[in-house]
Amino acid sequence: MNPNLAMVSNGKKFMWDGRTLDSRNEAAQVAERYRGDSFEVLIAEEGGKFLVYTRRTVTGATVAAP
Repeated sequence: MNPNLAMVSNGKKFMWDGRTLDSRNEAAQVAERYRGDSFEVLIAEEGGKFLVYTRRTVTGATVAAP
């Protein structure tokens, strides 16, 4: 299995977290932890394994004046 590092869904880019999980339940638990940290999450199944893809948007950035 050679998963994609990135996935686009509904025009949004998600990045794979690098783990392969054995069950949908395990992937759902991981996804819930990411959601708790303000990530958007997708779960994908590939080759009988489950992959978690995450996305976080910047809500505010501090810019220092020179």
